[in-house]
Amino acid sequence: MTSPVTSYVIEADGGSRGNPGPAGYGAVVKDASDGQVLAEAAEAIGVATNNVAEYRGLIAGLRAVLDLGGDGARVAVRMDSKLVVEQMAGRWKIKNEGLRPLAAEAGTLVRRLRVTEWTWIPRERNSHADRLANEAMDAAAKGLTWKAGGTTGGDTPAPGTPAPGAAASGAAAPAAGSGARASGTGAARPAPTSGRQTDLLDAGDISELSAPTASVATAQARSTGTAKGTGWAPPTRVATSLLLLRHGETELSLERRFSGLGDAELTANGLAQASAAAARLSRDPYRLDVVVTSPLKRARQTAQAVADQAGVEVEVLEELREADFGDWEGHTFTEVQRRWPAELTAWLADPDMAPPGGESFAETARRVEAARERLVERYEGRTVLAVSHVTPIKLLLRDALLAPLQALYRMHLDLACLSLIEYYADGPAVVKSFNDTSHLR
Repeated sequence: MTSPVTSYVIEADGGSRGNPGPAGYGAVVKDASDGQVLAEAAEAIGVATNNVAEYRGLIAGLRAVLDLGGDGARVAVRMDSKLVVEQMAGRWKIKNEGLRPLAAEAGTLVRRLRVTEWTWIPRERNSHADRLANEAMDAAAKGLTWKAGGTTGGDTPAPGTPAPGAAASGAAAPAAGSGARASGTGAARPAPTSGRQTDLLDAGDISELSAPTASVATAQARSTGTAKGTGWAPPTRVATSLLLLRHGETELSLERRFSGLGDAELTANGLAQASAAAARLSRDPYRLDVVVTSPLKRARQTAQAVADQAGVEVEVLEELREADFGDWEGHTFTEVQRRWPAELTAWLADPDMAPPGGESFAETARRVEAARERLVERYEGRTVLAVSHVTPIKLLLRDALLAPLQALYRMHLDLACLSLIEYYADGPAVVKSFNDTSHLR
């Protein structure tokens, strides 16, 4: 029986706790005219990546619309996954072979419908689908199965669960508002406070901060065979992995000259360094969800080399540019020391001092910290590669270590080096690696 509704809205999401790790999706179908919830779907899908889970959420939503409205139904699709939205809209190529079958399956369903829009929305506007995905993952972690209205384990209905005949796990089911539950008690659960990682660190888990615990670290354990159990981890994991890659060699870096906002290109050796980093980051345990880069050419060239192998798009983030060295741009340290001795001495002694016509480390820190906050919030629970420069990378590491700005003068970063910071759901950050150049040997 077809629905009297003439147009629908799909909101879909997916998440992975570890990426790859225990994953699940959620989808909600609404009446486009008044926002009434018509169907919900959610399912835990075992170990998968965020992108796989997001595609599965889309597919579930498309199937739900076909069940409700039949072939030819009008539908708008809204997701906080820019990758899925852009790929399904045909604006981005699908480079990851693992996503091609899912995109093809979604495409088959799309051709039976009239999709009027593919829209990226911020995560806060996708909270319903995000909550459903987390409910499915939470239920699976307890050995239960998500169902609209309640969660069951095996064939025994949980208290408060609808009578037999209600939708099975992963199937669309009529819903009133957002009343789906994921506990066997039938009591409503509060909406998760974070998209892919819903729980904070317990006091007893603080000691885990120094151990490999999630995202890249979890994948490392899995790839080396050290991960144990069912794959469902306790909900005290890292929210976001931020990999920091310095760009490859340029003529200015080769000659040890100040290189700030000047748009130098990579040398042949720099391109080889970028290629070596790309080869490393395309293998386990690295599963990149996002590649962001400084707008400067040397960083963009490095980022593109990685993105091409990882099968993801590159996002330019202005705040990741190098510090502006002003009048010192292109000069060697010795040349600056001879021409601007007093200014150089002041700059080396005080992070609030700027080179003539340039930018102080304190000023650079403010924009870099704003970029970090945006990345951690937007890509929570994912693995992000940020390709940048010496100063922004040092500032991010310093911030994670709660070190003073003067710590910048005590750090050294090689060309094309890799560092890793992992951000936990309750705020702490842990530096897991620093100035790693093993891929260049």
